[in-house]
Amino acid sequence: QRNISLLTFDPDGDHVQCRHGSNSNECYTCTPPSVLSLSSSCSLSFSPTSSSYEGSYAVQLMMEDFPRQTITMTYYYYNSYSSTYKTTSKSSSSSMSRIPIQFVFKVDPAAPSCTAGEYLPRFLPPTPEHGAQFFIDVNEMIEINIRAEATQSDQRITELLFSGPFNMTKSSSGSGYFTLRWTPSFSQYDDDETHPICFTVQAKSVSSELRCVLVTVSNSES
Repeated sequence: QRNISLLTFDPDGDHVQCRHGSNSNECYTCTPPSVLSLSSSCSLSFSPTSSSYEGSYAVQLMMEDFPRQTITMTYYYYNSYSSTYKTTSKSSSSSMSRIPIQFVFKVDPAAPSCTAGEYLPRFLPPTPEHGAQFFIDVNEMIEINIRAEATQSDQRITELLFSGPFNMTKSSSGSGYFTLRWTPSFSQYDDDETHPICFTVQAKSVSSELRCVLVTVSNSES
């Protein structure tokens, strides 16, 4: 079984949940892939063992945030004839906002072993855990050191794939040793904005789990 934990984060501390798209405004063909199960905590699980499941699957999710307790919101409403303040209440079971999450999930041929660290690469220290959060200042460089292994002789770690800020750089000091570096500029600072960084390593034709971290950028001089 492979588990994929999607990165969730809300700067206000709201509770974030995931669900499958359920109508034409949220999905194209609203039939979730039968090979995947989704938990409300935004974790996907894949466990089929038959080769008939090989192929690509469209995953169409909705990520929603919920208040942790009933809250009251006040907003200003106006048109060309009048203006007024209005209030609305949201309970912990009412979503405040939602965004679509859509991607393709590809099932490759079976590996000889599903034990992490043999054919499937596994992360080793000092690789940060999924969901780890870092805090840095503008013009301060962050280094994220990543180490991985796959012990089978023909499974050398070949590549680190990552997504993050446009000026993030990658370097390697040998098979399975990588470093991501990023120095945020003033143009990338927006009132303690948080940036996600996700990465996975590849060995031959298989990849490790996906890990994501969060970097919050502040300006101590302001």
